Amino acid sequence: MLLELIQRRRVLFLGGKGGVGKTATASAAALHQAASGRRVLLVSTDPAHNLGHLWDQRVGDEPVELYRNDTTGGVLRGVEIDPQRTIDEHLAEVGATLRDFMPEHLHPQVAAHLKLSAHSPGTHESAILERIAVLIEYGLDAHDLIVFDTAPSGHTARLMALPEIMSTWMSGLLTRRSKAERFGAAVRVLDGDDDPASNAPSNRDQRIRQVLTRRKARFEMLREVLSNPKTCSFVVVLTPERLPVLESVELCAQLRESGVDVGGLVVNRLTPRDAGEYLAQRREQEQRHLDSLSELLPGVAVDTLPMLSGDLVGPAAIQRLAHELR
Repeated sequence: MLLELIQRRRVLFLGGKGGVGKTATASAAALHQAASGRRVLLVSTDPAHNLGHLWDQRVGDEPVELYRNDTTGGVLRGVEIDPQRTIDEHLAEVGATLRDFMPEHLHPQVAAHLKLSAHSPGTHESAILERIAVLIEYGLDAHDLIVFDTAPSGHTARLMALPEIMSTWMSGLLTRRSKAERFGAAVRVLDGDDDPASNAPSNRDQRIRQVLTRRKARFEMLREVLSNPKTCSFVVVLTPERLPVLESVELCAQLRESGVDVGGLVVNRLTPRDAGEYLAQRREQEQRHLDSLSELLPGVAVDTLPMLSGDLVGPAAIQRLAHELR
């Protein structure tokens, strides 16, 4: 399921409960596609990054090469979104816009407000969302596929719903901006200034409108990508245990409510049946959870990955996991 799905998409999100192997599965899928000749960008949105640890090399906020196949022309690059850098850049832009609104003597208050905003609820999410939008907006020019390794379920479900919320919010800001410009023009006329040139939008007004329009277009683009099943899908990764199964069912419902296509499920670390009585009994229990998953999410494709021996570290180990994908 996963390989067939990913071959027909430009953007793929993998998410699920914490600790179920999202990063390993996303890396294996991305590596498989790069080996077959595609240009792939692998992005971690989880603040607790594991991408660099998994690949056993330094990965940061700018793309670094993780794999290259000179025979097929495929290449895999990795990015770990730096939340603090994203928030700093996000607030710097917001701060420049706010200072355009305010007289100079209020600029210190703007700085104090932004310092508090850096720790306010929603700031982290909106900043990360905009960085995801930028990576999709520009990353698809240089890559055939972008694979996102996301944060645990609750954070990711909220993130998937935000493009609609942010797009509507930006529309509201633009509407209010237009009203403010018209009000300012009316005041100037009442003051006896009927020169058309003086009633034209100021450089400040134009800059504010440009910023708002650009951000609105960016969030609308992201909303369109997320809601287009021909371009984007979400794959839920889980382990064959009761809590991950139940959390995955809830995540699928939240994703569908947000208009995001659920492409399938990958059940990771399935215990072998032929490795002794203890593990055989555990495998039977896991099968019951798999049966429950099929009943709770009828019609959703399910792939399984076996439990592998040894630590999953480095390209060779990720390649072994990629061979298990279907």
